[in-house]
Amino acid sequence: MAYKIRVGVLRGGPSNEYEVSLKSGASVLQNLPEKYHPRDVFISRDGAWHMDGIVHTPERVLRKIDVVFNAMHGEYGEDGQVQKILEHFQIPFTGSGSLGSAIGMNKILSKRIFKAHGIPTPYYLTLNQDHYKPKLIRHLFRNAPHPSVIKPIGAGSSVGVSVVKKFEDIEPAIMLAFKYSPKIMIEQYVNGREATCGVVDDFRGQTNYSLLPIEIRPAKGSNFFDYNAKYGGGSQEICPGNFSPEESKKIQELTTLAHRALGLRHYSRSDFIITPKGKVYILETNTLPGLTNESLLPKSLDAVGCKLPQFLDHLITLALSA
Repeated sequence: MAYKIRVGVLRGGPSNEYEVSLKSGASVLQNLPEKYHPRDVFISRDGAWHMDGIVHTPERVLRKIDVVFNAMHGEYGEDGQVQKILEHFQIPFTGSGSLGSAIGMNKILSKRIFKAHGIPTPYYLTLNQDHYKPKLIRHLFRNAPHPSVIKPIGAGSSVGVSVVKKFEDIEPAIMLAFKYSPKIMIEQYVNGREATCGVVDDFRGQTNYSLLPIEIRPAKGSNFFDYNAKYGGGSQEICPGNFSPEESKKIQELTTLAHRALGLRHYSRSDFIITPKGKVYILETNTLPGLTNESLLPKSLDAVGCKLPQFLDHLITLALSA
């Protein structure tokens, strides 16, 4: 019997995206090609690693696999922490390395890099929880852009994000964001159509292959593509999106540029706003896009004729050849 490469699929973890990660991991486990031997590596909310229903140290788990497929999202799994563990034990893994993951997960660091590389991104201010006092509210409201988007700097899936249009909404939005991060961002709200676009490394003869941009139309009652819109249904995701050829080309160019500028590898997905005049602004880059049935990246892969098992095989091949 031919040896099958043992693929440890990491899922779960202590982040607010625990449930989404479980679904991404389940999707990976179900769609791995036959040549691989899948191993379900469940990480509980308290950070304990499990394999075969038994708690193990990371080192013990990693001795039993050949390559890791990282299907985690949010803190620990996407911010460089688990990547440092995998790098320490010299185990190949899918997705970006620890440095690119840490930068990509930090919205402020990402924005600084976007600006340094000429990638348009909305104006923003930052606020530390340690320096926050309620009497700052009026000062913030006078100096922040309006309307604004208040968000934690390190959470994904739009967790803890609010759109603020009125003075009385600013303090509840700040308090909500502080639940998820000690440092938050107050960002200019840009009115326009929402888009997302993926990029895959070393695919179809291109160093960075840009997928087709997806247009996102949030469900009625949603100001933006929030957590409920992403995973609760109701939103429309059109691939390819109804963008002009110039807009699509710009989105794809900026997706690739952001991927390179942040030092990412294998794949990523960037989110954008396109104004009525066709100006394209990047919002953020996701270093480990979701792979659930509701996720956007599988939809854009399907639109170019790439099925999920083929994509998973490609990522594992990239990880093993690094």
